[in-house]
Amino acid sequence: MALPLPDSLPQTDRPIRRAMRRMRWFKQSFARQVEAISAASGVDYQIHNDRLAQVFIHWLRAFEAQKPKDPAARRAFTNFASGLMLQQLIRDVPLEVVSVPVGSDASNPAFYWPEGYAYVAYCLNVRAAVLAQDFDETLTLAPDLSNIRTWWSFKENVTQDPALAIAFLDLFSSEDPNWSTPTLFYEQTAQLEGPSDSEQIV
Repeated sequence: MALPLPDSLPQTDRPIRRAMRRMRWFKQSFARQVEAISAASGVDYQIHNDRLAQVFIHWLRAFEAQKPKDPAARRAFTNFASGLMLQQLIRDVPLEVVSVPVGSDASNPAFYWPEGYAYVAYCLNVRAAVLAQDFDETLTLAPDLSNIRTWWSFKENVTQDPALAIAFLDLFSSEDPNWSTPTLFYEQTAQLEGPSDSEQIV
């Protein structure tokens, strides 16, 4: 089963990168994404809205703490911010699987780890929407995204250390993952762009 497209995200009169920083849009977009995955896969999910609110609060704090001042770093930060979201979804577990279709293929990531699949789909689709809107780019999905062996490693590793979700999302996006210090954005951008005193991104 292919991942749902970013078209499943709700309309907004704000840029997606700003809409994401509004809890109402975040919760609505997440629910729409889960609904689309459920319709495509037959997996029945329950969303715990109290945990989903915690995901948003924790993610926004982490986002604001590392938001760069250099406009040249905005694209890289888009990738990083979506990884932060995946990390927080895995930590706070807002999804619960109620049922899966009888006879579903466990070698398909959508059925092997339905919650993780939904989290990854959401974060990739938001990343894709921002890249398309702000940078006129198309997100390239890696073959690893459908490789069940990669998903075995993904689930095992992020269960032990959710921070690795940031690196895995880069892997799934055909980016170069930072496995050693995935939660440090400035270390990643400093190697590529160096320091800057440019105005703050909003």
